[in-house]
Amino acid sequence: MRGRTQPDTRLPRLSGRLPGPGLRRTRGGPVHEPFALTAVARGHLLALTGRLDVIAAADARLALADAVDDGEGDLVLDLAELAAVDATGLGVLVGAHRRAGRSGRTLVLRDVPPSVGRLLLVTRLDKVLRQSSSSHVA
Repeated sequence: MRGRTQPDTRLPRLSGRLPGPGLRRTRGGPVHEPFALTAVARGHLLALTGRLDVIAAADARLALADAVDDGEGDLVLDLAELAAVDATGLGVLVGAHRRAGRSGRTLVLRDVPPSVGRLLLVTRLDKVLRQSSSSHVA
């Protein structure tokens, strides 16, 4: 058996992220669905779209901090078009919740998608973060 090499039976290693919710596959591989945070009513209502994950966390954190500082009363985040959230994104939401509380405001998550709602339930953040549907918040 000397001099003979055994065929490599290991599976090939995959690099990058596999397509999942919020990812599109293109010719070059998976592409991150862009995250956007739009001020519908400055300091009061923000709409989040795409994936709130480690890639979008820094920008989202800054925008949410500005929104907390720019208004009074409830700060509503419309999550209806949010594709997915990871652990870093949850941290951004919790940080915004805490900052809003220190400013005498309340962070409200409106129209939470089922996948994000399940994540909030599993992490028990559903007990911390206030949720509402669009019919309950003006």
